[in-house]
Amino acid sequence: MISRRALLVAGSLSAAYALAGCSKKQHWDLDDVGSVLPNLQFHLTSDTGQKVTAKTYRGKVAILYFGYTHCPDVCPLTMSHLAQAVTELGPQGKDVQILFVSVDPARDTLPILHAYTQAFSPQAVGLTGTMDQIQDVAKRYHVAFNYGKKDQYGNYVVDHSAAIYIFSKDGRGTLIGSDQSPVKSIVHDVRQLLAD
Repeated sequence: MISRRALLVAGSLSAAYALAGCSKKQHWDLDDVGSVLPNLQFHLTSDTGQKVTAKTYRGKVAILYFGYTHCPDVCPLTMSHLAQAVTELGPQGKDVQILFVSVDPARDTLPILHAYTQAFSPQAVGLTGTMDQIQDVAKRYHVAFNYGKKDQYGNYVVDHSAAIYIFSKDGRGTLIGSDQSPVKSIVHDVRQLLAD
C-alpha cells in the first residue's frame, strides 16, 4: 500500500514537471539579442507613399533589413531568403512583414522600391525617407553604410551592413541574423515568435 507521504511527493513532482513543461525555454537558431536590440521604432514613408511608423506593422512579426535596389548581390540574395522563409511558413506567412529600408533614397524612388520589394514577396514593403530619417533608423540599429565613387555613367555602389533584425508581434527586438542565415533557421525562429 502506498503511503500518504509517497502520494504527496509524487503529486508535488508531477506538478513541478507540469510547470516546467509550461515554461519550456525557447531555442533560437539565430542570435538571441533581446537584451540589447532596441524595439522597432521609425518614422518613414512606405513604397506606396504612406507615412508609416513601427505601430503600422504592430501585430506582425517584423523582419527589418537595410539595403538598396541597385545592390548587385547581397540584397537580392537576402530578400530571396526572406521571401522563401515567408512562403515556407504557409498561411502563417501573412502575419510576417518584411521591412526593406533603402539606404539609397536618391535612386530608390517609390515606384522602383515598390516594384523591387513586390518582386520578392507580397509581404515585403520598401521604406524610405529623408537622409536624416534613414540615418536615424540606421543609427538605432548600428547599421553602417557609405557611398562609393560615381563612375562615368553616374552609377555607384553603397557598402552597407547586411544584418537582418527580427521583432516580435509587439515590436520587441528579439533576434539578429545575416545574409548567410539559412532559410530553415529563419522559418524555425519566426514560427516560434508567431506562436507567442
